Amino acid sequence: MNLPFRLHSSKSLFFTSIRCYKVAKKEKNLLALTHRGLIQEIFPSDDVDKVASYLLEKPRTVYAGFDPTASSLHVGNLLILISLIHAQRGGHRAIALIGGATGRIGDPSGKKEERSLLSEETVEKNVEGISQNIQNIFNNYKKYFSHKQEELEPLILLDNDNWYRKMNVVDFMTNVGRHMRVCRMLSRQNVKSRLENDQGFSFTEFSYQTFQAYDWLYLLQNYDCRFQIGGSDQMGNIYAGHEFISRYYSNSKKSEVFGITIPLVTTDSGEKFGKSEGNAVWLSKDLTTPYELYQFFLRQTDQQAAKLLPLFTFRPLKEINDLIESGTVRKMQSALAEDITLLVHGQEGLEKALKTTQIIFHNDLNALSEINALDLKDIFKQAPYIRLLYENGISVLDLAKKINCFRSEADAIRVVSAGGFYINHERKSNIDEIILPEYQILKNNVSLVRVGKRNYFIIEWTL
Repeated sequence: MNLPFRLHSSKSLFFTSIRCYKVAKKEKNLLALTHRGLIQEIFPSDDVDKVASYLLEKPRTVYAGFDPTASSLHVGNLLILISLIHAQRGGHRAIALIGGATGRIGDPSGKKEERSLLSEETVEKNVEGISQNIQNIFNNYKKYFSHKQEELEPLILLDNDNWYRKMNVVDFMTNVGRHMRVCRMLSRQNVKSRLENDQGFSFTEFSYQTFQAYDWLYLLQNYDCRFQIGGSDQMGNIYAGHEFISRYYSNSKKSEVFGITIPLVTTDSGEKFGKSEGNAVWLSKDLTTPYELYQFFLRQTDQQAAKLLPLFTFRPLKEINDLIESGTVRKMQSALAEDITLLVHGQEGLEKALKTTQIIFHNDLNALSEINALDLKDIFKQAPYIRLLYENGISVLDLAKKINCFRSEADAIRVVSAGGFYINHERKSNIDEIILPEYQILKNNVSLVRVGKRNYFIIEWTL
């Protein structure tokens, strides 16, 4: 299969090991995910055979961390969660670690200046929101994607605030700090770049890698967790954790831990995927509706959709290849958008996204008449929401005046007469036409008014 993206590795041995193991025990060997483009690097890079042996020997524990810097994760985080699900599919145990403590410190990776300090109350709220994101996705995978014969180890969801609150600063410096080497910490690229700019680098941010390193030790000691998965921008923190554990256990067999990074997904123009122009595509329906998430993936180019399908869906590679080669217009994008919306928001969210698409792009009156006013308000977030008491004899012009969609009556007459006024997708150019229930007012007591191409008004009638 010729997928339209490049698989990353600095060592041919990496691919050799995958080929050796994938035939016999493909599912257990997470390195086989390279064929989906999900793995960029492993660390240490010269331990590929040992990594494969560890994964095939018995079920292992794999973790990924998420700092609660916002009340929701975004689509950039989704790929890490999907990687954890793949670990579950291979019979391994997955841990999602939320940084209730480290989120207050702030990861400096990729940042040009220090993050704003979050209050304890905000962090707690963010932890709650992110926990819900993660639980929804893992539950939806099990409900809609998992095969009946697939036995999944339950997800372990943790918050590192639970152990840091029990540790005083002297114990931390004694047990952790003395194993960290400042020269190594200073050599990290994210540290060097910050030291060179005018903003400088606070001790708080400098110490972040120490806390993340201890997180891995805690998970190793309490859950026998030897694998960490992270974005490619997390390699410095993964390296710090590996080095800390090696020193802590004096390079004994106890210290054998491994890092796996996934690629940074970018748009065709090279922007960070899902966060272009500062507008993140969130996994919470309160921040990005199921319809908006669906449309985000539906709008991808053919080249981008072909790249994203093996990354963001669980479809077999042969099926993906058939989609790519089918040549059917938007078929790849539809499959991608449907699978991701179902994974993030479940069947109800997907149905709402599809119904909304029918309402907006296909002028589907049946879909419009089946949706309630509040859901319609969710779809058209910027649209004024107006409740009106129906009066016999109300005309198109009367309606236009009541909802204040024109600056003056003269403007209303001019635009309506010119064909720029729509009720439920139907053009109304006669200002004297009477508004009638079951015609301009749908069975759900709703009318959707549009002025021009983009200005919507939602009306809920009392009949």
